[in-house]
Amino acid sequence: MAAHFSIILVLITLISGLIWLVDVIFFAPKRKEKLAIAQAGTAQLSDEAIDKIIREPVVVETAHSIFPVIAFVMILRSFIYEPFQIPSGSMMPTLLVGDFILVEKFSYGLRDPVWRKKLVETGEPERGDVFVFKYPEDTNIDYIKRVVGLPGDKITYDNKSLTVTPKCTIDNECPKSLTISHKEVNRGEFNQNGVPLIRYTEDTDGFEHDILINPSRPDFRQHFYPQAGTREGEFIVPEGQYFAMGDNRDNSTDSRFWGFVPEENLVGKAVAIWISFEFEREQDSWLPTWVPTGVRFERAGGIQ
Repeated sequence: MAAHFSIILVLITLISGLIWLVDVIFFAPKRKEKLAIAQAGTAQLSDEAIDKIIREPVVVETAHSIFPVIAFVMILRSFIYEPFQIPSGSMMPTLLVGDFILVEKFSYGLRDPVWRKKLVETGEPERGDVFVFKYPEDTNIDYIKRVVGLPGDKITYDNKSLTVTPKCTIDNECPKSLTISHKEVNRGEFNQNGVPLIRYTEDTDGFEHDILINPSRPDFRQHFYPQAGTREGEFIVPEGQYFAMGDNRDNSTDSRFWGFVPEENLVGKAVAIWISFEFEREQDSWLPTWVPTGVRFERAGGIQ
């Protein structure tokens, strides 16, 4: 839907701008000429008569009015910031259903809004970034996950334990695996099908963020993405691609199951929650499910 909206926005901008430009070049001068002739042949024209002669057609007037606004929105949304809504719980506890976030579009390069070709290089994802990307198996769908593996990294996920081994350097120096530790925060703050989830703070060499683990669920390694030359639960990130995981580790369909995120699929970096709505209601509530039941003001702010 977001991709379709981008195309529609570009088309409206181009059409309204073209209508306005054609009028400025060809028809507006003719209206002014017509007015000059009328004024030359009449002692004094009324304001109503002048307005009737120089008035823009309805189509032109509409294009004249909406073009600056639409063009501003298109530039803002395509190259600077784009709003997204979190539709699922795969990034809990970092992001909740009902969070509305801002995605910084220029973090990973400026791209044209239609073909998404990179126009300007501005940066690359870093390990730990929360990022939005086009789902590799259906690029009409936007996904949001966390960057766990960079190009060349070896990722191992075994018995819900994560290990990241960065790629060797140009000088063939191979760094040790990153130290990843977990500190339990609480149990039961979040639940899945009645099972209390364990909330941990995951520390990857000094970078901290919270994750959720469901102690009652297996890691479903039999469904992991099979990569040639690696054992089950091991992944080597190809050049130009990234390994993404959800913070809700046992309720996230991510790179463990469908593979890697190509660089050309990147949309931007999630940087802030600008508003958050609650949608919790009783089963017998008469309100439609899309109507918020409250606002979580405390959630507004930056994303870690």
